[in-house]
Amino acid sequence: MPSALDACRNVADLRALAKRRLPAPVFHYIDGAAEDETTYRRNTDSFDECDLVPNVLAGVDEIDLSVEVMGQKLDMPLFCSPTALQRLFHHDGERAVGQAAQEFGTMFGVSSLASVPLAEIAELVSTPKMFQFYFFKDRALNAHLLEQAKAAKFDVLALTVDTITGGNRERDLVTGFTAPPQWTLRSLLSFALHPGWTLSYLAHEKFELSEMKDYAPEGSDEPMSVGGIFSTLLDQSMNWDDAADLKAQWGGKFCLKGVMSVEDAKRAADMGADGIMVSNHGGRQLDGARAPFDQLAEIVDAVGGQLDVVLDGGVRRGSHVLKALATGAKAVSGGRMYLYALAAAGRPGVARALDLMRSEIVRDMKLMGVTKIADLDRSMLRWR
Repeated sequence: MPSALDACRNVADLRALAKRRLPAPVFHYIDGAAEDETTYRRNTDSFDECDLVPNVLAGVDEIDLSVEVMGQKLDMPLFCSPTALQRLFHHDGERAVGQAAQEFGTMFGVSSLASVPLAEIAELVSTPKMFQFYFFKDRALNAHLLEQAKAAKFDVLALTVDTITGGNRERDLVTGFTAPPQWTLRSLLSFALHPGWTLSYLAHEKFELSEMKDYAPEGSDEPMSVGGIFSTLLDQSMNWDDAADLKAQWGGKFCLKGVMSVEDAKRAADMGADGIMVSNHGGRQLDGARAPFDQLAEIVDAVGGQLDVVLDGGVRRGSHVLKALATGAKAVSGGRMYLYALAAAGRPGVARALDLMRSEIVRDMKLMGVTKIADLDRSMLRWR
């Protein structure tokens, strides 16, 4: 009999397994988005508006998936976007995701709201790493984050620019989700009905936001929603000058995460950014915003020759990756596609997700009649 993980054939199956294993507040934090979740759904549905046009008789026995993005050589064109709070989903958290990403030779993104210290991640993961930077009001915390990322030899710094305030994540309001979790009458039943998660959470080291804990009570002891952290702790006065200063202080490969307009993409290129991540934060911020894939072509046309454009969000299939690459993205990243897997089975789950996606990309490239990523272009796409 195959295990529950072996029976998972795609991201949707991993999502279903995660839903069975997580208490409702935790699952819906991963799965939910802002307000009516229109943008969240559109992030994936937008790929359905574009068709692939394959070629045949191309001799596709050997496939090369390697790409280079922001100076990082990756063995596959899909990497793990930075996401917060990972030890809430599985006790190994970022340790599991980073080691699985290393197994597949791809980049691992780590959030400022990570639940494992950056120094420990550096010891575990030698393949490319991206540190996602939130710009806090507390300048000492900002300096600490930058110092720790440099000490841990992260390869890329990604400044998130679409969280100037918290999105209206109504599922979290309904479930009462906070980090760390609050043990309330409303949540206790769900925790009790998921004893595997609950016992694991209680048996392992105390949950914390490892790099924040010494600077804000929200980092360890004070339960707070992520939207609350964004709205109260992040600096809402952040502007282009601050981004340029941060780039100069970092001194390495630098990108902006959350760029959705051509105008902003051009400003990123003008400031000398090495890349941008076309992203709406998984639909968790501004509901009614465009999907990244819908914006990709015009952004690539405007700045693709000046910096690397990454498509972030909504990716659930290998065919989605190929459509983004053919449009002009240098690489693709995603969060939920591996967070479901982390929640379902820890490191083996993340490895399962990456293996499934890699297998789909290889198969679809063969069916498209291409042997390397550079062979993909818009001549192979048609929009409905």
